[in-house]
Amino acid sequence: MTDEHHASQAFDYDPTASSLSGEVEQGVMDELLSIRSSIDNIDATLVFLLAERFKATQRVGVLKARHKLPAGDPGREAAQIARLRILATEAHLDPAFAEKFLNFIISEVIRHHEAISADHERQAARPDSSR
Repeated sequence: MTDEHHASQAFDYDPTASSLSGEVEQGVMDELLSIRSSIDNIDATLVFLLAERFKATQRVGVLKARHKLPAGDPGREAAQIARLRILATEAHLDPAFAEKFLNFIISEVIRHHEAISADHERQAARPDSSR
């Protein structure tokens, strides 16, 4: 079994947990739980999509470190933000929220790229780095 599978088994998630249980009609509670089930599935998908995105950005970070490129690329970041704002508007999502979300992701990516670069420099500075 994978570590991820073990982690998901170790956490007892109750999709029916609610402070509203017993306080609203059962039909309303059933509909609420049904909608929340969809939200839970979307949240899980978002986590896996973000993991895939960060795997790709790690590869970018390694490439940048190897070629001594800066961790950030302000031109790329501005273009991505503009693109995401348009996509958000088309999807009826608040573009300001989409921009904040992307800015958070970008700051994490840059932090990872800086760490990769520093690690790459440390490895290059080692006397036994030719192995």
